[in-house]
Amino acid sequence: MVWRFTASLDEFPGAAEAWLRRDPVRNTVPLTVLGRMRHGLWQDDPLLGWFTSGGEVRAAMLHTPPSPLLLGDIPLDTVAPLARELGEREATGVNGPLRQTEAFAAASGRAETARVSMRLYRLGALRPPSREGAARVAGERDVELITQWMREFLAEAEPEIGHDDPAAQVKHRVGQGEFVLAEEAGRPVAMAGFSRPIIGMSRIGPVYTPPEFRRRGYGSVVTHGASRVAQEAGADLLLLFTDLANPTSNSVYQALGYEPVADYAAITLAARS
Repeated sequence: MVWRFTASLDEFPGAAEAWLRRDPVRNTVPLTVLGRMRHGLWQDDPLLGWFTSGGEVRAAMLHTPPSPLLLGDIPLDTVAPLARELGEREATGVNGPLRQTEAFAAASGRAETARVSMRLYRLGALRPPSREGAARVAGERDVELITQWMREFLAEAEPEIGHDDPAAQVKHRVGQGEFVLAEEAGRPVAMAGFSRPIIGMSRIGPVYTPPEFRRRGYGSVVTHGASRVAQEAGADLLLLFTDLANPTSNSVYQALGYEPVADYAAITLAARS
């Protein structure tokens, strides 16, 4: 039983990705990150790992600095060996299913300095938004605005985590048709992204409304719009994450038909002394 690692996407075994694909709900983030890596994003010092036992892959993980270590829904008995094998690799933290992230943080020997508690939701039947409003797929002319909003979103949602500038990812995702804008009188007032379907799975996010446009229902409009566009792109399994510290967003998504699946966490870890 052993963890193996590579810095090359070409060397990541098909069996490891197949392990992730066996549960596209709980492994949604690793699957979408892998897809973006194939488009040339996250090229600086990536690490891909897989755990084998009896000749079979039982777990997989990714690390794309400066983002936290990213865990799939890996078996709990593989977490401590992963922490030991990573040794001195100084990830800023760990992100994934709650039990696995807590187990990794404990096994790492590093103090927890911050935590974002999240809940994964899955769409049942999509219901109408809380208000009427127009939503459209973003185009090239919107890249600058969405990039600025993405910077604001990251600074607000994950201030304790270092991030690369999002410009390259925004440009790529807009080119893929993965952003939707809500408009009022022809002016963008909120944005929502979604991931292109992978085996029928798509994840909504990020969802962001600038402070001056909040509490008017635009988040509901743009999330509904992104959900419809993702369905039209072939998604029959729609997911999204919420910050449990934000009861408003949780209620908005549930009103649209999203139902709780499991709890996740992003845990920031102190540097080794």
